[in-house]
Amino acid sequence: MRQSVEELFERYQNNLFILAFQICKDMEDAKDVVQDTFLQYYSLKKEFEDEQHIRAWLIRVAINKAKNINRAFWRKNKRALEDYMETLEFITPESEELFETVMNLPEKYRTVIHLFYYEDYTVHEISDILKLSESNVKVRLSRGRSLLKEKLQEEWENDK
Repeated sequence: MRQSVEELFERYQNNLFILAFQICKDMEDAKDVVQDTFLQYYSLKKEFEDEQHIRAWLIRVAINKAKNINRAFWRKNKRALEDYMETLEFITPESEELFETVMNLPEKYRTVIHLFYYEDYTVHEISDILKLSESNVKVRLSRGRSLLKEKLQEEWENDK
């Protein structure tokens, strides 16, 4: 199965951007990741089993590209997340607080939480995408939730 880049871009660009942004913490880098992901798909001559296979492939490539950007030498001299938080718009203060808390989680927890809650992947599907065991994915989800709960409770108690 092969779909046009235009169809896939329309369908998945926002999801890939959010995922890349969560890893890179930089809007421009996230846009580059999305663009590079679709360029790689365009130049790939591979046939996929179905649309779910294409979606999983796109997510895996985007994650790898975002991680590569984070490893780059010049990356260490970038601006902090707080500088970019000012450019984003949130519906409520609570959604901004939740976003910032998730963004401050370690990457391994942030990624599985995003795939599980925002992309609606199952534990089994996440394990395939990230090349981890299902038990490892469950542990990361559990620890990520615990960290979120702990950090959010601290913030709520400080607000009282």
